[in-house]
Amino acid sequence: MYLTREEELALAGEYGYALQKAMEILVALGDIYGADRLIPIKSAQVAGVSYKNIGDAGVEFLRDFVEAGAKVSVYTTLNPAGIGDEAFMEKQRGVLELYREMGIEVTSTCTPYYGANLPKFGDHIAWSESSAVIFANSIIGARTNREGGPSSLAAAIAGRTPNYGLHIEENRKATVVVEVDAEVKSFVDYAALGYHIGKSLGNDVPYFKNLRPERVEFLKEMGASMAATGSVALYHVEGETPEYRDAIGDNLERIAVEGSDLRAVREAFSDDWSEIDMILMGCPHASLPEVKEVAELLSMRGRPLRVPLFITASRAVKALSDALGYTDVIERYNGKVVPDSCLVVSPIKGWYRGIATNSGKSAFYFRSFGFNVRLDDAENLINEAP
Repeated sequence: MYLTREEELALAGEYGYALQKAMEILVALGDIYGADRLIPIKSAQVAGVSYKNIGDAGVEFLRDFVEAGAKVSVYTTLNPAGIGDEAFMEKQRGVLELYREMGIEVTSTCTPYYGANLPKFGDHIAWSESSAVIFANSIIGARTNREGGPSSLAAAIAGRTPNYGLHIEENRKATVVVEVDAEVKSFVDYAALGYHIGKSLGNDVPYFKNLRPERVEFLKEMGASMAATGSVALYHVEGETPEYRDAIGDNLERIAVEGSDLRAVREAFSDDWSEIDMILMGCPHASLPEVKEVAELLSMRGRPLRVPLFITASRAVKALSDALGYTDVIERYNGKVVPDSCLVVSPIKGWYRGIATNSGKSAFYFRSFGFNVRLDDAENLINEAP
């Protein structure tokens, strides 16, 4: 892999140990994946934030960088943190402080594009959270691979990433055409479609035909479900996403999705309310329109939920929800808007028996954790909940 003179000096340790270690990670990745060079990035988004996921070994990895004087050289934000008991939260606050000392904005969200970390079409970035990666690639048209926590941190410090994978134009072409022969209209229809395709395709680049999403949130949820159940990091939707016109070639494999495929996903997550004692929305973190919709649904219901409702969102969306009065309405009916956190990466086993959600990504992870799971649209969950 070609390195500039400056990059060679950084790799040799001439600019300090922290940058040297970051360069070692990036060069190793570049060699593994056949990158020709390093390319500059506009921003980074770092995963590996919850203490549940990284543990003490991860804390020591971060502390080594901090003690070496590591500082990020591009605008960088964080993935959501976990929440737990006080002992857990003490460890979690320590993790956040280490990232803060490296100059990272501690805006802990899987939807950085709802805040200040919004790339533009064609920007090269180094993002690591799966739902953020697929949103940035597919809906914005930025360029990023699905980075790991260490590689995204290394890229943030060096301001560079190896030029391979989805940074290269030819790798962004569709590899399979998905003919959707099913009615796909609601949020959970798109979640179920993404869930089914992710499990079917792995890391292909699908090109969807016959989809007409009414809201960008539908595509956000479809992408998150695909990224969770498979390794999809980019998709195209005919007539909708920014690169669809040049994304499709000749002689691609074609697969059909029938209504029965989507019903099978819904039926797999239809546990009874007697086994459900919590409702979760906002995975990926909710947009302001999603929060508003929940507030309106609760108002129409007109009576408090007996099971608690949690809506996870970015700090920016939570602040807007507070200012516009949506948070007050949600709290009146036994709900809460929770910023900067993710229950998927929190040690909540034993707190609840089962979880009702409108998120295919949440349904996938919580079922794998051993929870009972119910998957349905927000309107049905709120109207039918005890």
